[in-house]
Amino acid sequence: MFTGIIESFGSVKKIRQDGDNLHFTIASGISDQLKIDQSVAHNGVCLTVVQTSPGTHTVTAISETLKRSNLGTLVTGSLVNLERAMRPDTRLDGHIVQGHVDTVGTCTGIQQLDGSWLFSFEYPLTPERLLVDKGSVCVNGVSLTVVSPSENGARGTFSVAIIPYTYEHTNFHQLQIGSIVNLEFDVIGKYVSKYMQVFGKGGR
Repeated sequence: MFTGIIESFGSVKKIRQDGDNLHFTIASGISDQLKIDQSVAHNGVCLTVVQTSPGTHTVTAISETLKRSNLGTLVTGSLVNLERAMRPDTRLDGHIVQGHVDTVGTCTGIQQLDGSWLFSFEYPLTPERLLVDKGSVCVNGVSLTVVSPSENGARGTFSVAIIPYTYEHTNFHQLQIGSIVNLEFDVIGKYVSKYMQVFGKGGR
């Protein structure tokens, strides 16, 4: 379980293919604090640390993870947002994030405002992928507030406002129009959607 509050970003130092899997070696400010078997969110994807060395750690993404996320687009030098699993005695400063990416979205607009940025995204729409204006969404592992969600056929769109601190301390400053991002929708909304699907059909 995570909160969507990024601790650090890491730089991809090495990518090794092993069958359909990819092993990523990441250098970061928190790598020395990690232990094997710990769960760490990488761009919002919960991955298990499989190896550590001074200043770096290694995680493995299997084929299913690569299909559902943007991890397969990473190259050496890419910056990755990192968050360790939340502790039960900590404040929930973001929102409940599982680290289970629902789909990927595409950045469709970047607008620089007076002291902030407005990023717009498009994603494939399904009943489970619910967005509520002023609700929560996780973009590349970052807990953000939804702005102006809309639906257009099979596609959904929304925007998020990014303050300077978030822009500088996450990989948002590397995003460009056309960039692929990981999206995780609010787990509470997903359960409500499932509940309505079941009971809305007369099931009980």
